[in-house]
Amino acid sequence: MAFTTSRAGLLAACINLSLVGSVLAQDAARQAADPASTQAASRMQTAAAPTIPERPVLSQPGVPGTVQAGGTGAAIDAPQFTRDNGAPIGENRHSKAVGDMGPVLLEDAHLIEKLARFDRERVPERVVHARGTGAQGVFRATADISDITKASLFVPGKETPVFVRFSTVIHGAGSPETMRDPHGFATKFYTDQGNWDLVGNNLPIFFIRDAIQFPDMIHSLKPSPVTNKQDPSRLFDFFSKTPEATNMITQVWTNLGTPASYRTMDGSGVHAFKLVNAQGKTIFAKFRWISHQGVKNLNGEQVAKANFNFLTDDLYGQISAGNHPSWDLMVQTMSGDQFAALDYNPFDDTKEWLGVPFRKIGEMTLNKVPDNFFEWTEQSAFAPSNMVPGIEPSPDRMLQGRLFSYADTQRYRVGANVMTLPVNRPRVAVVNNNQDGQLNATQRSSDVNYFPADTAPKTTAAEFRNSTYEVSGVVDSKPIEKTSNFEQAGIFYRSLKPQDKADLVKNLAADLGQVTSMRVKTMMLSYFYQADKDYGTRVAKAVDVPLSEVVKAANEYRAAYPEQFGAN
Repeated sequence: MAFTTSRAGLLAACINLSLVGSVLAQDAARQAADPASTQAASRMQTAAAPTIPERPVLSQPGVPGTVQAGGTGAAIDAPQFTRDNGAPIGENRHSKAVGDMGPVLLEDAHLIEKLARFDRERVPERVVHARGTGAQGVFRATADISDITKASLFVPGKETPVFVRFSTVIHGAGSPETMRDPHGFATKFYTDQGNWDLVGNNLPIFFIRDAIQFPDMIHSLKPSPVTNKQDPSRLFDFFSKTPEATNMITQVWTNLGTPASYRTMDGSGVHAFKLVNAQGKTIFAKFRWISHQGVKNLNGEQVAKANFNFLTDDLYGQISAGNHPSWDLMVQTMSGDQFAALDYNPFDDTKEWLGVPFRKIGEMTLNKVPDNFFEWTEQSAFAPSNMVPGIEPSPDRMLQGRLFSYADTQRYRVGANVMTLPVNRPRVAVVNNNQDGQLNATQRSSDVNYFPADTAPKTTAAEFRNSTYEVSGVVDSKPIEKTSNFEQAGIFYRSLKPQDKADLVKNLAADLGQVTSMRVKTMMLSYFYQADKDYGTRVAKAVDVPLSEVVKAANEYRAAYPEQFGAN
């Protein structure tokens, strides 16, 4: 692609610059992005065969701790084996027992400790994003955006350490990485004012717009509580009552749902966030990662050939070989004054901000495979509530729910002291009165564990106060007014290349065709038809449902919900 080539040239130029001042001198137009170049449909391409990534069989060169195929097994200078208390042990293969035929003794402390520790070496699996892979790297700011945020990491030339966890969303920890799924793209920035977690996916939207539906949606996508099998009839039953999911379903069932590599995925923060500058002025923003490697996906035939750990093997193998993947961080902004002109709610996460330009504000490079998978990838705890001064929540209803649920999940899964683990610990001093709990190792020595305290005062500077804003309205539990459930799904479908349309229809038909309820099947088809007539027609034909029934269902929907269609 011409776009990929020009971006690679821009990256090479930036690398060759030796002075931060040269970065500051870049023309502002070079930071701006062609709107089409940030849209998934225009960037996606099917990866070329073969699909097996290059990787060593037994070892990953440059990755500490992996098995070396040429090892001799010699014990020269080998460290002494010990128990957890540091005491050296003399036997690690045979239990202490009474002769050949006698019982094992309970007094074998090493045996008991070894088994007890083994029994407890798994923390509860994540309910979502269980299958994940992490990598370390660095983020470098490239643009001065102090006009929109006071966040300290966005100083041109400034570098911030990062940890990124890629994942699948629905499938379990032991699932193949190539199963169709949205793919998580969570970035932890270790800034000099605390950690900022940008927790998102490879797609810019989500299935639902209100967090109160999240448990129900996940239950429908997870295995049946009776058969323990994932069932298309269950998930499409839920989505047939959730028309706002049409946009996300359309994108997930393209080949974007089966990426060829974690390196060749774009990422998105999905939600709108509020940015605050040093003068207290606010604006709303969305963030997106644009892959320097392009967006490459697998089709169904390629997925069938890919190995179980395909995406991890590819990422770790490439990083270990020195081919460090990189992304541009882009931002798009809108003020509250611009919202009235939109035909959708700007805080609806089932929608993109189409037509709103992006500008580049930084670059991220992943350059290190973590030394220990569990300590980094599994114990990493991301939460949208981890924000820094200059970045605040918006009224996005999904984001508002995630502010609670993610941090609460991590405290349950890993423990109350989850933020003291190396992967989660801020790179700045933590000063508060939180204490004790399981695995506490803060070594608190002060008698003052309360606030305020005259004997040991702590500062709460006014410059770090959250922004203020007015709210008004009738408190109620009801849907948003501007839903526009199908328009963007149609825009996305029409922007697909012919082969990508064909793959979408084939992928959808394979799952929708298994649905046993004709009503559920027809309702889903009516949503696709309302998004785009060609889209709905082709899927209906593929699953052998009369188009007349689909059109009838679509007309009944429009008659029941005329307010969703405005003057269209």
